[in-house]
Amino acid sequence: MRDILNRITKWWEAGEAFGLATVVRTYRSAPRDPGAALAVSSSADHEVVGSVSGGCVEGAVYELSLDVCQTSDPVLQTYGVSDDDAFAVGLTCGGIIDIFVERVDQASFPELGQITAAVERGEPVAVATVIAGPGQIGARRVIWARDSTQATDGDGWHSGASGTLGLARLDAAVDDDVRGMLAQGLTGIRRYGAQGERRGDDLSVFVNSFAPAPRMLVFGAIDYATAVARVGKFLGYHVTVCDARKVFATSSRFPDADEVVVDWPHRFLAATEVDARTVICVLTHDPKFDVPLLEVALRTPAGYIGAMGSRRTHDDRLARLREVGLTEDELARLRSPIGLDLGARTPEETAVSIAAELIQLRWGGTGHPLTATEGRIHHEFVG
Repeated sequence: MRDILNRITKWWEAGEAFGLATVVRTYRSAPRDPGAALAVSSSADHEVVGSVSGGCVEGAVYELSLDVCQTSDPVLQTYGVSDDDAFAVGLTCGGIIDIFVERVDQASFPELGQITAAVERGEPVAVATVIAGPGQIGARRVIWARDSTQATDGDGWHSGASGTLGLARLDAAVDDDVRGMLAQGLTGIRRYGAQGERRGDDLSVFVNSFAPAPRMLVFGAIDYATAVARVGKFLGYHVTVCDARKVFATSSRFPDADEVVVDWPHRFLAATEVDARTVICVLTHDPKFDVPLLEVALRTPAGYIGAMGSRRTHDDRLARLREVGLTEDELARLRSPIGLDLGARTPEETAVSIAAELIQLRWGGTGHPLTATEGRIHHEFVG
């Protein structure tokens, strides 16, 4: 939905209703992840934005969205391989997707404008919707990242929640769960009892998280960093390049980076917020930079910490890190030499090998050629 948010908000601001179809669950080799959305305008030309299947079932979803927009009755629809004609309303890849279709207008979704503004500011926000069960199907609650009795805090960020799922107990349980999901950037279904109990599966609530882009911190203003910054931005990271040398750390040398910082790497990292989605790439391969930096990095919750260098450099680096007191468990988090073994030589090839390792870790792939593997192609989310 993030991809079409600006467009559908313009419809909403113009007072126009539209049908919104959102992927809420996938099985096997589904083409789009939960949160992918397609919207159909109620205007005369029935404009379409977005995609829920890469083309396989778009026609059927289009028609269903028009129907729901007219009736206002939300629908949870499952699409899989059609027994009669896999190209008619099925997924040719063999996957199965559940799609929730609802009517959206200013009356039914008064917070949409605020959500769009929050996403543009990089403010975490999530939308929780009842999609199945004995409750009010389509009931929606918007949860802001910060829990407070105030509408906004000193920075102008929203906090608290808006709307209700029908039960105070359910609202409270969902608020807690959603804030945990927002911290990890997770989108998916949570289940609760009929009265909002945490233990139960009577109610299905889809949580669509709009969290800021995960961060990629690239240390070392070298030519390899230029390529890594470019591929990091392509993968959706907010990219920062940091180096203590002012003459090398310039925006003109790193046009794809969101920011370029001139500072000692370890000092900058120590003052920077790091979470489990953060990627740290240490490309300096100079002990005076990377040892103090890695001493800080390996004690953060960063999900990925990689360092460039030869195996000899790696062995020397480990010895130095042990001397400054890092434990074997902390050192085991270090991915060095950085990247997957693709035989990469150029900066661009090396950046691809790093990107490949990030993707492999995120989705739990083997890193082997698909022709040499069996079973599912798409893996479940790992982290």
